[in-house]
Amino acid sequence: MEVFEAIEKRRSIRKFKQAPIAKEDLRKILEAGRLAPSGGNRQPWYFIVVREPETKKALSKAANNQKFLADADTVIVALGDSTISKAKTPYRLSQARIPHLQDPMIAVEHMVLAATALGYGTCWIGAFNAEEVKTVLKIPENLTVIALLPVGVPDENPPARPRKALKEIFFKESYGVPLEL
Repeated sequence: MEVFEAIEKRRSIRKFKQAPIAKEDLRKILEAGRLAPSGGNRQPWYFIVVREPETKKALSKAANNQKFLADADTVIVALGDSTISKAKTPYRLSQARIPHLQDPMIAVEHMVLAATALGYGTCWIGAFNAEEVKTVLKIPENLTVIALLPVGVPDENPPARPRKALKEIFFKESYGVPLEL
């Protein structure tokens, strides 16, 4: 699947078939995350791949009882490491740049698109109790839980959600000046 097709076909999947992800496909999905860019190439991230049913149930509970999380074949837990992102860098970061939070998000989105291209469904989960997730997975204090990403064979095909028009969100040279393409 070509990248623009994956972008167009990506949906938040909350219903999964009880079918495994092929080992080679999971490797490709994880590799997509590994290859994601990061500021200064610091790669301030770690990922925990969860496949055990009891652990997925515990994560589901920690994610405000979003039960579909436990139905996915795999849950990828993205972590950010603030100690890596604070390492010396040859350039000055803007105040809005928080590498240990933003860079893992880029990696997760790479995995989302790779999963879509391979025919799997995902749903970015940001609603969870981080302390519960840390307890379940024995995550050290210096790491931040960024997202939970269930991945599996979709058992639904939701329609595309409405998106804003280009002219509403893209501007030319300064805010409010219409961009004409």
